[in-house]
This record gives sequence, C-alpha cells and structure tokens, in this order.
Amino acid sequence: AAGLRLSELTHLRLEQLHLDASFVQVIGKGGKERVVPVGGAATSAIHDYLDRGRPQLVRSSTPGVVFLTQRGSAFARSTLWLRFIKRAKRCGIEGRLTPHMLRHSFATHLLDRGADLRVIQEMLGHASVATTERYTHVAVEKLGHIHQAYHPRA
Repeated sequence: AAGLRLSELTHLRLEQLHLDASFVQVIGKGGKERVVPVGGAATSAIHDYLDRGRPQLVRSSTPGVVFLTQRGSAFARSTLWLRFIKRAKRCGIEGRLTPHMLRHSFATHLLDRGADLRVIQEMLGHASVATTERYTHVAVEKLGHIHQAYHPRA
C-alpha cells in the first residue's frame, strides 16, 4: 500500500505515522526523509493493529517501534522476509518470491494507471529517476500487448 523497503518497514516508529492525514514519514537510504501516502485499507488495518494487537506486544525496550514480534521486539529484516514467504506459500503462491516484489508491484500499478514517473520516484525514495525507470519495462510490455490486441494493423 505504500511501497516501502523492508528495512524502512522494520524501522518505522510511531511518531512517523500520520494516519489521520493518510501518510507516513519514512527515513530511507542514506537517512533521507520522505513522505509516503497510505491508502484507506492500509490505514484502517494499521489503526486496528495499533488499537488491538500492538498494546499486548509492546515492551519497555521497544516503546516506539510500530511493528513488533510476538515477543515484543522489533522485527529483523530476515524474520519479516521469512514470514512473507510462508504466508505466500499458504496462499498457494509458489516460485521465486521476495518482499521487494511488493514494492515493484506498487510502482508498476502506479505506472499502469498513469502516475508521473517523477512522483513515483519520490514515493519510492529513489535518488535517481533512472532507478525508477527500471519499472517502466512492464508498462512498455503492456502497451505492446494492448497494441497487438486492439490495433487493426498490428
């Protein structure tokens, strides 16, 4: 819902959440800060977690960390990665799968729906638009398929 890097998610702190305004402040690579919008469904799920799940998990050593393990500690990147893989398999999703694919999907969905590449760059926290342009290959492939399917002389 927000296209965060796994490390950004594991380091997210309560003071970075601005759910009433539907955004989070993210500290990305190189300590760079950015603002990322969060959609209604994700905002609702986070509110639910903060109200019902997190209070039972929080410990004195992790008072400001948003997402906590069952033992009340901050998630390690590798732990979240493994949970992601297990959940995907439970859903019947097989093959090579990484949490970064969610970030890639986030960018691709925005591109497919006409979002400006520069805006996507900001949301993803890329220093260079060239990095963001890697995601455009999917959009170009889609254009080719649409052209083949609908143009009379394709």
